[in-house]
Amino acid sequence: MKYCSSCGATVAFRIPPGDTLPRHVCEHCGTIHYQNPKVVVGALPVWEDKVLLCRRAIEPRHGMWTLPAGFMENDETTAQAAARETLEEACARIEVGDLYTLIDVPHISQVHIVYRARLLDLDFRAGEESLDVALFAEHEIPWEQIAFRSIAISLRHFFDDRRSGHWGVHTASLAPPPPEWR
Repeated sequence: MKYCSSCGATVAFRIPPGDTLPRHVCEHCGTIHYQNPKVVVGALPVWEDKVLLCRRAIEPRHGMWTLPAGFMENDETTAQAAARETLEEACARIEVGDLYTLIDVPHISQVHIVYRARLLDLDFRAGEESLDVALFAEHEIPWEQIAFRSIAISLRHFFDDRRSGHWGVHTASLAPPPPEWR
């Protein structure tokens, strides 16, 4: 950041009084510009014994499979974001269920939230950000082609919990991936 979004003057990267971290601070009007993590929200849509996955048509991880998910927008709840992203990426209508996974991804300043969800019907198709969408039973999941570690974690918890019959909220914090995965 070079310029203040409030007045247009230049900003300096320094620790403002009363803070402990460096921030972009306007030298003219004193506005402190906070940069905070992005929230990625998605759904784990289920139909009978299968889950709905989307094959990504965009980077990062073009061509890989994921749950329908994306960045939360202003003026929406996390549950609304999960439903919107599912509609955008899979043209699928869902009933959003319980919060399922909350995964911190600090090395890229993101938080990933996934809700359990129920597909309302089988009227789904690839949206603009998807090459394909399909329902997968556990043994059909293309595990080596799952786009993100947080999605693989969510899927593994789902199938384990379904087998045990005990559902809960799962949390994790991901370290940076090894260089060969980047």
